Amino acid sequence: MPDSPTHTHASDATGSGFSALDHAMMARALRLAERGAYTTRPNPMVGCVIVRDGEVVGEGYHERAGGPHAEVFALEGARERAKGATAYVTLEPCSHTGKTGPCAEALVAAGVARVVGAMQDPNPKVSGSGYAKLREAGIAVEGGLMEAQARALNRGFLSRIERGRPWLRIKLATSLDGRSALASGDSKWISGEAARRDVHHWRARAGALLTGAGTVLVDDPHLTVRFDDDTPFVPPLRVVLDPGLATVARGHIRQGDAPTLYLHAADVKPPRALDAEHAHVPVVGGRFDLRAVLELLAGRGINEVQVEAGATLAGAFLAQGLVDELLLYVAPVMLGARARPLFDGLHIDEMTDRLALEILETRRIGEDVRVLLRPKGNG
Repeated sequence: MPDSPTHTHASDATGSGFSALDHAMMARALRLAERGAYTTRPNPMVGCVIVRDGEVVGEGYHERAGGPHAEVFALEGARERAKGATAYVTLEPCSHTGKTGPCAEALVAAGVARVVGAMQDPNPKVSGSGYAKLREAGIAVEGGLMEAQARALNRGFLSRIERGRPWLRIKLATSLDGRSALASGDSKWISGEAARRDVHHWRARAGALLTGAGTVLVDDPHLTVRFDDDTPFVPPLRVVLDPGLATVARGHIRQGDAPTLYLHAADVKPPRALDAEHAHVPVVGGRFDLRAVLELLAGRGINEVQVEAGATLAGAFLAQGLVDELLLYVAPVMLGARARPLFDGLHIDEMTDRLALEILETRRIGEDVRVLLRPKGNG
């Protein structure tokens, strides 16, 4: 499984009630959970490790939505050795029956003595009831171990449940002088081949890849995930913001196995030949209500949105405070004063109004540098 992109983990701040073994086993469970980054959505990524007498006797992770949960795989590995053991889970075990049975009941039936959780499930269907069921059965339950890391791992799921909108990431390739394309709109290729390969791992973890009509008309992108190996992934939804549906008759955006959703103005009648999904979104002042766009996608179970668009749309998301992180590939080239900027429409005239960003990570990718940033003040 390739290394999937994550934030640098913060140190645990839950206190000293947990042992070094507890921390090591939860860290192991978090690494397991991350293996489902490309396949579990809209579900969260979850890992479970079962330990008895200091030895790992079973472990697993949630591999795919609709499939067994992490606890089920771990218990299958542990079998009778689960009795009297400690189970480390990165998310509160579920207590309701959905496509699978309640994991809390499975842990009770297996006879585990202790459950250590990283965080409580914010889903109203669970939200504390899983822990309560375990305690009612006499199992010792301790929560909050490495919670910051667990929340960072599932930031998209938490954003959808707690904020009612997906986590939004803008991906851009930029020159050293902060330009995203030539004056003609040509942007192929600012970044190198290694950076372009790296982008596909970020695409694979997104539930939706979003672009605008202008990018479709000029660049004709595929907006698909393409790996050199057989790494499993669920194709992200391709979303095109196209008020007048000017792009529906052309382009790669509707080719391949990935689904495509066109968002358009309410007064536009889609052509009969349109075989892709479509929906209308409110238009305010000649532009889409971007918050409504994100709420619509959250309603479709989208946890993370990756925007791959031009300066106008990228700038609009940033100006409205809807950007959670920026993924920049900085190439060692200069495009000059006439080239297009990274963002349009910010209208910053005073230094006191400048937009402050926090650098979360920098990494060399081939000849380029990948920089992950977050607007300061965003959780």
